[in-house]
Formats: sequence, C-alpha cells, structure tokens
Amino acid sequence: MSCQSASHRHFADGTPVLTADNAYPKESLSVMFGGDIMQHKPNYAYGNFDAIWEDIAPLVNACDLGIANLETPVVEERPYDTYPTFNTHDEYVQAAISAGFNVFSTANNHTNDQGLTGIQATDAYFETLRQSTKDSQRPVYESGVKESPDSAYTYELIEVNGWKVLFLAVTEILNRPDYSGYINFVQTTPLARQKFNTYLKTLREENPCDLFVLSFHCVEPEYDQTITQTHKTLYHQFLENGVDVVLANHPHVAKNWELVQNEQTGTSKLIFYAMGNTISAQRTSPSFSAPDTNRDYTGDGYLAQVRFEKTAQGITITNINPILITTYIRTDGMFVIKKLDDAFLTYLSEQERTKWATYLAERRKLMEKTKGTLTWQ
Repeated sequence: MSCQSASHRHFADGTPVLTADNAYPKESLSVMFGGDIMQHKPNYAYGNFDAIWEDIAPLVNACDLGIANLETPVVEERPYDTYPTFNTHDEYVQAAISAGFNVFSTANNHTNDQGLTGIQATDAYFETLRQSTKDSQRPVYESGVKESPDSAYTYELIEVNGWKVLFLAVTEILNRPDYSGYINFVQTTPLARQKFNTYLKTLREENPCDLFVLSFHCVEPEYDQTITQTHKTLYHQFLENGVDVVLANHPHVAKNWELVQNEQTGTSKLIFYAMGNTISAQRTSPSFSAPDTNRDYTGDGYLAQVRFEKTAQGITITNINPILITTYIRTDGMFVIKKLDDAFLTYLSEQERTKWATYLAERRKLMEKTKGTLTWQ
C-alpha cells in the first residue's frame, strides 16, 4: 500500500484494482474514507489544530465527501478531557472540517463519556453545524446521537454532485450502559442483529438513494488485526440488506478491506474491516527497536479515496486509492498526520531524525501488508 496511482495496485489474490480514466464521467462520486479521529491530551495540548491535518487536507478536500468516526463528545461548557472520558471543543472539530471531513459518525464506545449532558451537547453542536453549513459548498453531516430514547436512529440523506448518499452510524459497544437510548446503539444478540438487518433493508427502501454508507462501531478486541468470521458474515448480511459500504471501526489498528463484485451486473460493494486511527496519541512512545508491537500499529492507519460510478445496473467502484498515514511526533512535541511515503522518509533523513526514519520505514513495510481482497458474487 502506498499513495501512488491506484492503477498500479493489485489485490492480495493478484487481481488488479478497478480504475477509470483520468477524465471521470459526470455520473461519478469521490469519497475519502477515514478511520478514528481521537483526541488524547497530546493532540489538544499544543493548539494550532490545523497543523495536524496540513499534509492530508488537499487529498480530502479534493473528494466530494470526507467520512470519519469522531471518537469524543463535543461539550464546550466542559474542559478538554482525555482517556478514559474524552471531551473536545469546536476548534478541534473545525480543524478536521477544514481538512475536508464533513460526514461524521458519533456512535462509538466513547459517545456517553460525558453522560447525558455530553450526548445532548454533541447533538446540539452538530445540529448547529448542520444548519449553519447547509447552504455552503461543503455542508456538515452527522449520525450517531439522538434526542430521546423514543427517537428512531438518526441518519443523513446527503445530496451531493447529483448523488443521494444515505449515511447511518451505529455502535454495538459502549463503555458504560447509561443513556444508551440516546445513541444509535445495536445490541449484539442474534435477535437484535436480525432486527437491525431488517431495519437496514427498510431504511434503504424508504430512502431511495444511490449509495448507502454504514459506519459500524464493532465489538472486537482493540489492537488486533484479525478479521473475525462473525463480523465478516455480519457485514456481508448488511450488504445483502441494502448497504453499499461498511465502514467498521473500534480496533484502532488497520485491517484488510474487501471489494465485493457482482459477476452478472458488474456492480460493487465495499467493506473496510478497520482503517485504524486517523489521528490519536495512543503511540506516545514508539518502539523504535521493535516496530512490530501491537501498540505501535495504533500510530498508523490509512485513508481510502474511492470513486463510485452510476451504471444502468447500479453502482460500480472504478477506483480505490489507499493512502498510508502515520501520526508523527514533531520535535516540538506536537502530534500531526503525515503521509507515510518516500517523500516523508527522505525528509526525516534530511532532518537527521534517524530513529524516526528507520522506524517508519519498517512500519511502512508492515502496514503494506494491509491489502484489499476481491470477492466475486
């Protein structure tokens, strides 16, 4: 995996990644998918939040939509807070928005870190953003929290570039049980999952759209790259019930992704089993001498630039461009996102940050083992 043109990429089984010509047709949509946006103390201690995103902002803003999981409540009336009870403020979120991310999942195991006050404040915050940006060139959307236990799941029907995109974010894991009724929460019992699949099918039928994206915060071990058969089966059920893209998260490390291709129609669907952290401070002390430790994987992830096209048979994916990223600790102590590519490794060598250059060169080799696979149906 690197950030070269996707036309040079292959899946793990040797099948080329589907690509389109440089001149994309008008009936196309580009989406940048990201992983977890975390906010530990080192992430907010230095201010200047735009600097965090500087290296990848042009890539995200070049896409029609940028989608990621925001793993913290937003409560202006309370101070910034770090693990285990996260809280952030507007300026931290605004930096991610300026970088191009404008579709957020707020459903995860940290949604109720600040109790009911945090859930309600987050809901109000995004409603304000929704209203203030609705007439802008890049409106902001959110799914994950809701007004009351009696409310249905909240979702967004996004109109962009001639497309209708249905976006739903849910979680099946919470760190604490209180106020789960105010969150898009799905229990893990077989009956609950069956009902949720029925809900997905109904939601798609009641909201005609071109593309249905589901952000799913899953019950899986953290820092483990294993793809469980249970969740693989579950995610394929989601696809069968109308979802086009499953964006799974929670492990904080990157996992493989899967393109599901229909042989008869040529249509495509996509599963990201986990994209890792987009930004965090979970890797505060890199293991320079042992870069393959589990915790070191929390400092790297990937973005995926995906292009969808409309056809008479449905939606097909014509370009998948995975971009390796790393959370780099600058000499001033600030944590920033960098593309994990040749240019950055060369820069580190030129700056005589030899330990970082050697470490990240090894980390890139390890991360390049994260690949896409192709399934035909």
